[in-house]
Amino acid sequence: MDFEFTEDQKILQSAIVDFLNKLPFDNAYWREKEEKAEWPIEFCTAMAEGGWLGALIPEEYGGAGMGLTEGCILIEEIGRHAGINATTAVHTSIFGPWPLMLHGSEALKSRVLPRIAKGEFIAFAITEPDIGFDTTRVTTSAVPKDSEIYVINGQKAFCSRVKESQILMLVARTTPYEEAEKRTQGITLFFTDLDWSTGALEAHEMHKMGRNAVPTYQFFMDGWQIPAADVCGEVGRGFYYLLDTLNPERIAVAAQSVGLGHTCVARAVEYAKERIVFDRPIGQNQAIQFPLAEAYSRLEAARLMTYKAAWLFDRGEPCGAESNMAKVLASDAAFFAADRAVQTHGGYGYVREFDVERYFRELRLMQIAPVSQEMAYNYLAQHVLGLPRSY
Repeated sequence: MDFEFTEDQKILQSAIVDFLNKLPFDNAYWREKEEKAEWPIEFCTAMAEGGWLGALIPEEYGGAGMGLTEGCILIEEIGRHAGINATTAVHTSIFGPWPLMLHGSEALKSRVLPRIAKGEFIAFAITEPDIGFDTTRVTTSAVPKDSEIYVINGQKAFCSRVKESQILMLVARTTPYEEAEKRTQGITLFFTDLDWSTGALEAHEMHKMGRNAVPTYQFFMDGWQIPAADVCGEVGRGFYYLLDTLNPERIAVAAQSVGLGHTCVARAVEYAKERIVFDRPIGQNQAIQFPLAEAYSRLEAARLMTYKAAWLFDRGEPCGAESNMAKVLASDAAFFAADRAVQTHGGYGYVREFDVERYFRELRLMQIAPVSQEMAYNYLAQHVLGLPRSY
């Protein structure tokens, strides 16, 4: 059993680390973007110009054709270097086109994927204010106007980057819930252009606890007309296409959480070595040492599960259990590391210029999104332990 990256993967890891280190976007940059709630367009542009956003897109569409393991290496190092504001600014561009790559027509892939690879941004419009994680209950409707046009009406919630993006992945019902043969049927997936000049779109920003450099919106569509050619795959089978994205999404979330979690430990260790109280460094005290050693251990265990899940996915093997375990282990371990980093810094941990309070707020999100810990445990309880379905 070999736990080492391949030589090509090591080269990739070194390349992204070197690239990030040369960028002029330091902690002060991310602190300012967070405090002003400003979209990090400079960082995003640099990532696009560096060719990183098309890492997983097939070469014939302008990407690098890498696998999920390579995508995890990339997003882990971005998380380690700059945090969740940075990873989630580019996450959907790197990992978002998955259902399009798997199920889209050749015409749709040829029209959309090269644009993403070149640096256009994509947003998701999936969940709605009243449905939580029950995607089968979406009420946003897509009604044919004729053979070439769908008319969209509805409201979405927690749409990150929708005003900053050029492309939208939209989930809508083409058959009302009450008329569908099965609750998972009648949902259709679209990859379409965001055209705000139509007057049919409106977005209101949601003010959040953290990760404020990446804006999140309530998104309204009122009589929005989009081409029928923007349907991804078959009409009515969008829910099943979304299922194909769940495992890579959870694995990628785990990787970026581990990356920032390790930064939390590194910052805490550095501070513990330098901070002198009672004539000795506070890192000499076991009350400081043990929690940081625990945080490091938990992160390394989560990292192993993350890359096992990615390895299985790239081999085409079942990885649902590993993906969900990676997500819960990594997000819990990373948040624990952030909490210990704040505690190690004491009062300074609550001060913005030391950054760890920002990491704390960013990593709390990863226990909620894109799926809660409880929903991941639901999967494990039912599909691994064989317990009755609880929802």
